Amino acid sequence: MFVRILVTAISWAAMAFLVMPLVIIIGASLTETRYLSFPPEGLTLKWYGAILADPTYVQSFLMSTLLAAAATLAGIAIAIPSSLALARYAFPGRQFLAAMFASPLVLPYLVLGSALLQFTGYFGFSQTFLALLVGHVVIVTPFIIKSVSSLITPDHLALEQASADLGASPWQTFARITLPLLRPGLITGAIFGFITSWINVELSMFNTTGALNTIPVQLFNYVQYSVDPTIAAISAVTILIAIIVITVLDMTIGLDLLSDGKSGRQET
Repeated sequence: MFVRILVTAISWAAMAFLVMPLVIIIGASLTETRYLSFPPEGLTLKWYGAILADPTYVQSFLMSTLLAAAATLAGIAIAIPSSLALARYAFPGRQFLAAMFASPLVLPYLVLGSALLQFTGYFGFSQTFLALLVGHVVIVTPFIIKSVSSLITPDHLALEQASADLGASPWQTFARITLPLLRPGLITGAIFGFITSWINVELSMFNTTGALNTIPVQLFNYVQYSVDPTIAAISAVTILIAIIVITVLDMTIGLDLLSDGKSGRQET
């Protein structure tokens, strides 16, 4: 009984420790002062209004979302065949290719951003949406490949062979067997990839301009000259969006599916 109470108390303490920074950010975004203050001195929503009144913030939000979504979709398109090829076939250069796909996970994004600027400059499309998209696909794809590869087992191949023996075409086998089995890894990797892309500063700042800016870079530039509750308001909006996305995923897909690949196997 004592152990259970102790474990419960520690769990709640850990939860409070993780949630408290979010509470402070949201509280600071409601203060009436022109500087960050917690507890808030008065309550106001004017800093949220300031975000909506500034077209640069709205444009940056939309740019970050569009860029992250496009990079994630492209990463999924690359990760599915790449993961299947690396997991099932032995071919010359396989280990090198696997290391190349994993390298963005360990290389500093500043190095990748600098290399991307030189690469896109050489081909004449630096500081464009395409340049940003190429860079974000590079950093998103490894997360999806890693999540998908962990689900590919010999049992999957046996199920695909059984499907083919029963007369299914390769496309039918992929759509009805392979893809559902990989779905938990795809969703998990896509979430991590989208978040990584959306919050990225180091790689993005090499290829952004005044008219082509993501919200993390916008905030990075803003805090160098001014720190006011607008920063907290933007952070609070981001937190709210994350909560909404997680809630929608839990209601439509189920978060237990993301953490347990067996759920996908049972459904198929």
